[in-house]
Amino acid sequence: MFGMRRKKESELARAVAELGHASTLAFGGVGIAGTLLPETEAYQRVAVAMTDHPEEVRDLLDRLLTGGTSAGRVYAATLLERLDPAAGRAAWTALRGDPAELNTMTGCVMGSTTVGEYAVERLNGA
Repeated sequence: MFGMRRKKESELARAVAELGHASTLAFGGVGIAGTLLPETEAYQRVAVAMTDHPEEVRDLLDRLLTGGTSAGRVYAATLLERLDPAAGRAAWTALRGDPAELNTMTGCVMGSTTVGEYAVERLNGA
């Protein structure tokens, strides 16, 4: 049992580390083949882990909010919003002034915005 818990924690830590280095924000498949980016797969693994390990996920997300790439910070705020809506709103509020460039991908469409602009859209319900 203990070994299984440690394995789950290390998988979670690896997934959060992957988000911390994310270069693109994509929540679904991209390109013609609908391939999942490694960061999208990591996002999904962390989302699943929130059910069983909410406190640990929360700690990791708090660190990711301050130490991740621009995409990593947005993934962290998105996950935090799912875990604790009030904390998620606070995270989006804190990110409003972030001028870092953010690459996005939806299907075959690449886009670019800033973390701050994305945060404002999330705060406005988009």
